[in-house]
Amino acid sequence: MTDPRTTRAIDDPTTTPTTVGLDPAWIRGAVARALDEDLGAAPGRDVTTQATVPVDETGVAHLVAREAGVVAGLVVVADVLDQVADRLALPDATVELLVPDGARVAAGELLAVLRGPVQVLLVAERTLLNLASRASGVATHTRRWADALAGSGATVLDTRKTTPGLRALEKYAVRCGGGTNKRMGLYDVAMVKDNHVVAAGSVAAAVAAVRAHFPDVLVQVEADTLDQALEALDAGARFLLLDNMPTPLLTRVVAAVRARQVETGPVELEATGNLTLDRAAEVAGTGVDYLSVGALTHSSPILDLALDLVARS
Repeated sequence: MTDPRTTRAIDDPTTTPTTVGLDPAWIRGAVARALDEDLGAAPGRDVTTQATVPVDETGVAHLVAREAGVVAGLVVVADVLDQVADRLALPDATVELLVPDGARVAAGELLAVLRGPVQVLLVAERTLLNLASRASGVATHTRRWADALAGSGATVLDTRKTTPGLRALEKYAVRCGGGTNKRMGLYDVAMVKDNHVVAAGSVAAAVAAVRAHFPDVLVQVEADTLDQALEALDAGARFLLLDNMPTPLLTRVVAAVRARQVETGPVELEATGNLTLDRAAEVAGTGVDYLSVGALTHSSPILDLALDLVARS
């Protein structure tokens, strides 16, 4: 099946985390790498837990939100438990999720109940918290932007400024927080920036080169000025990245591009650079379709989650 992102830059904003979830194969691989970091090469060991907890002891643990926010990444918990049990050659633990990814939660709210061998629960603790706390932090930050843009007609997008190895998780978390994914990588959307223009000789030459080599991808062109935006339109670009423009300039560029749509057809406009929550509504008010915010993934603090052992037998 053709990847829909090869023909369009922006995922459908109506798509939910449930319908576009994390690939199970990606989860397995990411969890395995995270456990290798903690335990050493498989099967690995936890010298503290395995020395202090009887191998046959079972228990119950609660996954709790220590602060309010939007949760994401809870879908990885079961896989972490399964892989730890396999490495320790112990019976499987189970997880009962009480809230779905994408839910707003309060401080102190119980998110999941985990049951099984205590060794499995404790060895899995940090890995599952690292992944879910990171994803929940991204989702919480994204939700602030989505709320700030509510009713404006503009959508908040992520970027490629992700943690190496965790892009799938962080972009999933953006969806959980009400944002929309832009391109997943360098392979699915062409983005012509200033260095590409220098290399190709002109905007028109760069756009033509991409279309000649990769006719199946959408081409976006970066513009810093009104002249550059109009040049990109003349070159055939129908998706413009308006970079680091103050609001008055952005307003003029949007108006000029919209005026040209009678002859060009629809043009997608994305504002980026120096965007803050305080400016979100103001920028959306210029008429852009999207605000792309690298900070969603490169600067979101984690959401503080905890795993508390509440019963042993």
